Amino acid sequence: MSKNKTDSANVLIEDEILSSEDLNDSRLYFNRELSWLEFNQRVLEQAKDENHPLLERVKFLAIVQTNMDEFFMVRVAALLKQMRSGSDNIAPDGMSVEEQLGAIRSRVQQMKQDQQQCWSDQLRPQLEKHSVRFIEPDQYTPELREYLSNYYQQGVHPVLTPLAFDPGHPFPFISSMSLNLAVVVQYGPHEKNFARIKIPDVLPRFIPVPEELAGSRFGFVYLEDVIKDNLKELFPDNNVLDVYVFRVIRDTDLVIQEDEAGDLLENVDRSLKQLRYGNVSLLQVEDQMPEELLQVLMENFEIERGRGIVTRTHTRMNFGAWFSLLKLSLPQLKDAPFKPSVLFTREQRDTIFDRIRLQDYLVHHPFESFDSVEEFISAAVKDPHVIGIKMTLYRVGSDSQIVQKLIEAAEDGKQVAVLVELKARFDEKNNIVWARRLESVGAHVVYGMLKLKTHCKLCMVIRKEGDRIRRYMHIGTGNYNPGSSKIYTDLGIFTASEQIGRDVTDVFNYLTGYSGKHDYDHLLVAPRSLRRKLEEMIDREAEIARSGKEGRIIIKANAVTHPSVIQALYRASQAGVKIDLIIRGICCLRPGLKNISENIRVRSIIGRFLEHSRLFYFQNDGSEEMYIGSADIMERNLDRRVEVLTPILEAQLRQVLMEKVLQSQLKDNQLSFELLSDGNYKRIRPEDLGEVPYNSQTAMLQAYSEASN
Repeated sequence: MSKNKTDSANVLIEDEILSSEDLNDSRLYFNRELSWLEFNQRVLEQAKDENHPLLERVKFLAIVQTNMDEFFMVRVAALLKQMRSGSDNIAPDGMSVEEQLGAIRSRVQQMKQDQQQCWSDQLRPQLEKHSVRFIEPDQYTPELREYLSNYYQQGVHPVLTPLAFDPGHPFPFISSMSLNLAVVVQYGPHEKNFARIKIPDVLPRFIPVPEELAGSRFGFVYLEDVIKDNLKELFPDNNVLDVYVFRVIRDTDLVIQEDEAGDLLENVDRSLKQLRYGNVSLLQVEDQMPEELLQVLMENFEIERGRGIVTRTHTRMNFGAWFSLLKLSLPQLKDAPFKPSVLFTREQRDTIFDRIRLQDYLVHHPFESFDSVEEFISAAVKDPHVIGIKMTLYRVGSDSQIVQKLIEAAEDGKQVAVLVELKARFDEKNNIVWARRLESVGAHVVYGMLKLKTHCKLCMVIRKEGDRIRRYMHIGTGNYNPGSSKIYTDLGIFTASEQIGRDVTDVFNYLTGYSGKHDYDHLLVAPRSLRRKLEEMIDREAEIARSGKEGRIIIKANAVTHPSVIQALYRASQAGVKIDLIIRGICCLRPGLKNISENIRVRSIIGRFLEHSRLFYFQNDGSEEMYIGSADIMERNLDRRVEVLTPILEAQLRQVLMEKVLQSQLKDNQLSFELLSDGNYKRIRPEDLGEVPYNSQTAMLQAYSEASN
C-alpha cells in the first residue's frame, strides 16, 4: 500500500470504531503483495544482524534475491497479466491492480537499495577483515590483468557466444534470470550494431585469484568484469563502443489447459516448453545504459512504458550468486554444524511397525533427522508382510531416495500407488521424470486432480498381520525432500490409528478414483471441508468466550490471507478470545484494532531455519484440539488445493508441541517480529522487555541434542 493511502486508512480506523457489520471493510486488510515484501525485508534484516555468523548473513542476502526473483516471476507477472487484460479487480484491501504495481515498484526499489547498502557497507568490509577480498576493475594491477587475460582465454572465451542483432540476425532469445551484456559495436566508419553476450551460468560468478595477486587469502573478481575487459577478443577488428549489463525476469506461471479428455502429463510437458517464452516482468539495466539502447531492448521484449517493468541500477545484479560464498573454507564464519537426533535407525528397521502400533510418534525436522521417514519407507519395502504403499509427492528433488525405494517396492511386486503432482511450480520437470519412472515399473501413478493441486503430505503402508490388514501412516507438514528437511522446520506424525487410517484411505480414494466423500471423521481435508471446519472451530472458541469462559487460539502457519477465515478470527477477537498467530510470511489480518482485533497478536519468526510447519491449537473449554498439516490460511490452500490437517490424538504429544513449538516461539525474543496495526513489523528485543535472551531455534537444537545423548 502506498504511504498516503496507508496513513489515511490508519487515521480513519483510529477515528472510527468499526462495528462487526463492517468486517468486509477494506481498511481491515493489508495488501497481500506488500505484506510479502515486508517478509522479505525481515529476511534482509537477518543479513544485517550481527548475531548471525558472517557467511550466514551473506546467505540471507542471497535468499532475499532469490525470493525477489520468484516474486517477480509469479506475483508481479500475474498482476501485469491482469493489467494487460484490462482487469478491474480490486484486492480485499481496496487497491486496484495499477495501485498495487505502483506500490510494489516503490517498495522494491527501496529494498534493492537497502540490499546493496548491506553488502557494500557491512558484509563486504567485514569479509575483507577475514581475508575475503573482491577486486574491482580499477584495482587491477598489470600482473592481475595479465593473469585474468590468460584465465579468460583458457576458461571463458570458448564458452561465450556473441549473438548479433541486425537485419540478418533476429533478436536473440534471452532466458529468464539470465545475466547478459548488451554490446554496441562499430562496423566501419558509420555503422553501429547491437550484440548480446550471455554471461554463462555454468561458470563461477566469482573468479578466484591467487593470493599473491589478490593480496588476500581469498581474492575474487567478477566474471562479467573479466568478460568486459576482454571484449576485443570477441569482436576483433571492430570497435566496441559501449557495454552494459542487463538482466531479465520472465513470467513463469504455467498455464495448463486441463480438461477431461487431455493427458495432463503431456499438457504439462508442452506447457513447460512454452514457458521459457513468458512475458518479461522485470528488465534490470545498468544506470548508465543510454536511452537508445534501452529502447532496443524494450521494443524487442515488447515492454510498454509506464508499466514499471524496467529498473535502472548502479549496483551489481543477481545477489543470488552470493550463495557460492558459503563454500569458502571459513567454518568460524558459519553456523556450527549439528547432528540431528534419529527416531528410527537402520538397525531398528525391523521393529518400526511394532513401535508405531503401540504409540504415535512425532518427528520434528531439522532437529530430528529425515532419515526416520526414509527408514519408515525402507521398512515397508523390505517387510514381506507389507502388501501396499500409497504416497503423495509434491516436491521430491532430482535425486530422491524415497522414489527409488518406491520403484524397488513396485519391482518386488508390492502394490504401489503414487500421486505425483505435476503442477508443483518449479518442480514440474523433476516430477514428470519420476512419474514416468514409476509408471515404467508398474506403479499406479496419478498425475494430479482436475483444476486442483495436491499439496497434502501423506504416506500409508498397508500390512497384512495374521488374518487382518493394518494401516501405518506418516502425515507431515513438509515435502518428502531430505534437502529441504535440513533447513525447513517441519512436523510429522507416525500413527497406526484405525480412525486416522480409515480417513487416509478415503483421501487416497478421493485422489485416485471418484470418491465423493466430503466429511471425514478426523482429518480436515481441503477443498472439501477444511475451511468450513476451521471456521467452525474458531466460532466455537468465540461461543465459549461469550459464555464467560476462556477462549484461546494459537495458529502457526506461513501465511494468512483468506478473507473468510480472517473475518472469523475478527469475530472471535470481538467475543474475547485470546488469539496468537505465528505467521512467518504474508499476513493480511490487521491486529490490535479496538473492538475488532485487539485480542489478536501476530508475530513472525525468521532465523537460521525456515519456519514451515503448520500447527493449529484450540483450547475448546479444556478439551484441547491440535492439528498439524500442509495447509496455510490462503485461498489457494483452502479452496484450490487438496490439503490435509490431522488431529494430534495423544495428549502427551499435544503437550510436546505446545511446549517445544508454540510456547517456545511465543517466548522468543531474538528471532521475533511483531506486526503492528499500521502494517509495520517491530523487532522484539529482550532488552526492551527486560527479559533474558531466548532464541527458539537454538533452544530446540539444545533440547533435541540433550534428549539424544
